[in-house]
Amino acid sequence: MNNKIRVVISMLIWGSIGLLVRGINLPSMGIAFLRAVTASAFLGVLGIWMLNKDSKAAIKSNIKPLMITGLAMGFNWLFLFQAYKYTTISNATLSYYFAPVFIAVLSPLVLGEKFTAKKISSVFAAMLGLYLILSSQSAQPVETGFNHMLGIAYGLAGAAFYAVIILTSKRMKGISGFETSLVQLATAAIVMLPVTLINVGAGAILGMDMTSWLLILTLGILHTGIAYANYFSAIRDIDGQSIAVLSYIDPISAVVLASMVFGEVMTLQQILGGLLILGSTLFSQLDSFPRLKLGFSKNKNAA
Repeated sequence: MNNKIRVVISMLIWGSIGLLVRGINLPSMGIAFLRAVTASAFLGVLGIWMLNKDSKAAIKSNIKPLMITGLAMGFNWLFLFQAYKYTTISNATLSYYFAPVFIAVLSPLVLGEKFTAKKISSVFAAMLGLYLILSSQSAQPVETGFNHMLGIAYGLAGAAFYAVIILTSKRMKGISGFETSLVQLATAAIVMLPVTLINVGAGAILGMDMTSWLLILTLGILHTGIAYANYFSAIRDIDGQSIAVLSYIDPISAVVLASMVFGEVMTLQQILGGLLILGSTLFSQLDSFPRLKLGFSKNKNAA
């Protein structure tokens, strides 16, 4: 199968995450924990064939950033799932896609990168887009049970933790995408275990209905394990600009699916705000990075 088609498939899978989360009868923390558990278990089984003798050394040499990104991944999912609970999927998705703005602002401080005019203009465009979305919402819960401002705040918090993952990952060397994902997911599961048991409780997890369990397994195995494996193995031979463009299938499909399934309709002001956020991110990424070499490969230069 063509690698670009494989990337599109992963993006479409990820675009439907919000639909699954809405159907799981469990607090967001429990969903994030079970996603990490099922996904790490699935990748652990794949690891029997995927890992090699150099994997242990690669993981050991990157253990600190792996632990940090694993912890950040847990909080990233927690806040994103909270966003899905408190606002529309389109609002949650668009606020979550504010992550590149955080990365652009923090990269000069963390990585010593230049804050170019292109990045500055992208940041201002994204902030204008966020303002348009925020100004179209009410700070008070509405008859649907949503609190849009709180939901958008959760989406932005998730975006901030995603930025932590990206910025910290840039310090990793000599480790493959598979090894990185496996350790990050396992770390997220271990760290979230005691917190989930205290705040959610084993009874709530064990008492889930069959539909929720099926959605959890789908979220962990298909939307995380399989989608991650497919994505990272597909992008090895695709140029960075193509990946940047294809990545926008995720938020666009999320908005379309939410409209089809839940009847969520965006106002013109929200659409303009979303276009500014996504467009500014795409503008800042094009012509800004070299060919990516990520992947589930045995090449230890992969990152």
